[in-house]
Amino acid sequence: MTYLIGTVGLVFLIVIHEAGHFAVALAVRMRPRRFYIFFPPALVKRVHNGIEYGIGAIPLGGYVKIPGMHRPAGKDVEAQFDRALEEAPWLARDVEPLKEDLEAGRLEEARARIPDLRAALERADLSEPARRSADRSLTDVDDALSQDAYWRAPVWKRVAVILAGPGTNLVFAIALLAVVFMLGVPDTVSRTVAKVEEGMPAARFLEVGDEVVAVNGRAVQPEKISEQIRGSQGRPIRLTVLRDGERRTFTATPVEEEVPGQDERVYRLGAPRSHTHRDSHAGRGSASRSSPCTSATTRSNRSGSRPTAPGS
Repeated sequence: MTYLIGTVGLVFLIVIHEAGHFAVALAVRMRPRRFYIFFPPALVKRVHNGIEYGIGAIPLGGYVKIPGMHRPAGKDVEAQFDRALEEAPWLARDVEPLKEDLEAGRLEEARARIPDLRAALERADLSEPARRSADRSLTDVDDALSQDAYWRAPVWKRVAVILAGPGTNLVFAIALLAVVFMLGVPDTVSRTVAKVEEGMPAARFLEVGDEVVAVNGRAVQPEKISEQIRGSQGRPIRLTVLRDGERRTFTATPVEEEVPGQDERVYRLGAPRSHTHRDSHAGRGSASRSSPCTSATTRSNRSGSRPTAPGS
């Protein structure tokens, strides 16, 4: 579960990063050609206003295709058409003029040649990989020659689009920290039992609101209580609690359980304690909403627990 949560979090950060590039590119009239959650090939896709939206098959983040990230050159066509030219050499009569126009900087003439070359590709008897590579090359060159290509835009627009991705991550991080600041963060675990889990040893003697003050007859700091329970190795331990102003002592046998999402087993009684939350505004700790303290987590050999005579 821990790995799954980490993976989902990473994917989310990548997706909002790409969404930042996408939104700013639209805003500065540099229309993206694709926006994908996850990477292609597409599982689902739809074209709207000339933009292909889709969900990819490779769950490793997100993908935005912005047209013309660099000025097109003849070598871009040559690299992608190699296989197609091997299988259909006669395509050279349409490919070579396009390359020459690109190398000479005759961009409008080059773009005008693309429809003829695309029609020639459709007539050619090519293998699927060769056709796919050639089609991709033509699409990329056509996008790079468009008026909304990235390389044609003023510097400030290009900088804005590039910085939008990390900027979105930064804004998200600041917003998340602001929420944490407003809500407060767990500072330390308290002595107070926040919950008693049904069927666990603690259910036989502890109550919500009990304050654990000693383990095995010795006073213990709140953060050490779980450590003492884990260290019992399944042997009976004595807990002294404060209930309604009275000290009471109970004997219980911790049981072993797996930690959810981790390859680990620890001993516990089944009585998570509340956390002390730090009041971010006041700058001091204050007891607030309870949250499970899972520092002791596991289960296997369920032994009972029995109350003993109240201690002092």
